[in-house]
Amino acid sequence: MKERNDDFELRAKHLQGMTDEELDKYFWELTEKVVNPLVNLAETHTSQSIERSVLLRMGFNSLQASKLVDRIFEKNLLSKGAGNVIYRVSKELNSDIIKTGTEMVDGKHWEIADALFEGSEK
Repeated sequence: MKERNDDFELRAKHLQGMTDEELDKYFWELTEKVVNPLVNLAETHTSQSIERSVLLRMGFNSLQASKLVDRIFEKNLLSKGAGNVIYRVSKELNSDIIKTGTEMVDGKHWEIADALFEGSEK
């Protein structure tokens, strides 16, 4: 195994004159640089698995969540967020979210979803 050059002193030189407060601030700046691309990715990308998880946390059972996400995916609305689609439809109907979602599993209210998210369908 090749010996690794120990260049820690050289790489840490710019840190040596910093106070604890400055080091703390620098740490959080570097952390933000690492985490920001992940946050941006999470804000702009989703998956059927993530959306099923969201619906489970909203109170739907796994069968309902799966059927809803499949239908939302078919309608090319997944990028809008499955929970958001159901929430907006329920708000339009002035109805409970679980009731609305259950009715959507049964095939109702999809025309409302289409109208609310007009232009999303391919």
